[in-house]
Amino acid sequence: MISTEILRRHFAEASTTQAEFAADPTNLEAVARFVDLASRTLGAGGRLLVCGNGGSMADAMHFSAEWTGRFRRDRRALPALALSDPVEITAIANDFGFEHVFARQVEAQARAGDLLVLLSTSGDSANLLRAAEQAKEKDVLTVALLGRGGGKLLPLVDVPIVVPRAPNPDGVQEVHIQVLHACIEAVEHRMNLDSTPSA
Repeated sequence: MISTEILRRHFAEASTTQAEFAADPTNLEAVARFVDLASRTLGAGGRLLVCGNGGSMADAMHFSAEWTGRFRRDRRALPALALSDPVEITAIANDFGFEHVFARQVEAQARAGDLLVLLSTSGDSANLLRAAEQAKEKDVLTVALLGRGGGKLLPLVDVPIVVPRAPNPDGVQEVHIQVLHACIEAVEHRMNLDSTPSA
């Protein structure tokens, strides 16, 4: 049987990373700006577009589903789209290269008044850099959830949210999902969308 010390270490490390993130007022201010942009976007009829690679794509899909479905409470569906369709991604990658898989979708889908959310533990993925650049060309605001200092994405986005200390990418992703959940809850509260708690 595996030693419970390994498990204890894992959870302690995750708790420390999240506590350090939440203890920094700069991080909370950045998340508050994210909430403000998301609220304004949805309140004005815009859409949230979300993208990431690997586990971050799974988080993008999770985030999108909780807007079109629900988070903790029943309320009207809200427009969000994860740029994750495998047919589109493989078609674009085949014809233009993998670095274009999100930028082409931003070009096709994004409109002024939308918000693009980029998820990256490194901040250096070429396809996310191109997506951020394409968003700027279309006057679409951007939020990036990042780690490891923010990488090359840091200066390209309107609101960077950087996990400052995590020894491994999974620790960054765990904070990212907490930020995404906090954003949904705060937006629902701000837009007065709370209804009956789900069972």
